[in-house]
Amino acid sequence: MLDTANYTPRLKAVYKDSIRAAMMEEFGYKNEMLIPRLDKIVLNIGAGAESVKDSKKAKSAQEDLTKITGQKAVITRAKKSIAGFRVREDMPLGAKVTLRQDRMYEFLDRLITIALPRVRDFRGVKGSSFDGRGNYAMGLKEHIVFPEIDFDKVDEVWGMDIIICTTAPNDAEAKALLKLFNMPFNS
Repeated sequence: MLDTANYTPRLKAVYKDSIRAAMMEEFGYKNEMLIPRLDKIVLNIGAGAESVKDSKKAKSAQEDLTKITGQKAVITRAKKSIAGFRVREDMPLGAKVTLRQDRMYEFLDRLITIALPRVRDFRGVKGSSFDGRGNYAMGLKEHIVFPEIDFDKVDEVWGMDIIICTTAPNDAEAKALLKLFNMPFNS
């Protein structure tokens, strides 16, 4: 049985042992508190048009996201009614979850080492998807690349957005941080 009191995620230990020192050396920070770190990871599945026709689709997306992350996902709802899309206010449209601390490191480890290599025709993630403030956004076309999802029991294949928020002040430092976590950038 896993002793959770003394358990530290692998990537968290790597960050403390080697990544912090490498970032300090590369960027010459004068204070250890200036070293960028991971803040949170936000995952989102938008059920979209399918959810408009069948409200159970958002619930299915929520269950799948909960399985992937190990943390209960929240159903996202429409803020406004949009007649052209047949969306009414407060209609369930998808699911989201915000990961912090140990769960964030565990998810990032599984994303980099297990899920991304299982993506069909994978050639790395886009290195230009930073927002100018040190946050990285990427998308997956299929959520079934995660081993927690049983392919035979999936009723719908969802795309998902993954946003990795860092404390880095700019994109160059954030990209260097994610490279040290072995994020497979293609450029």
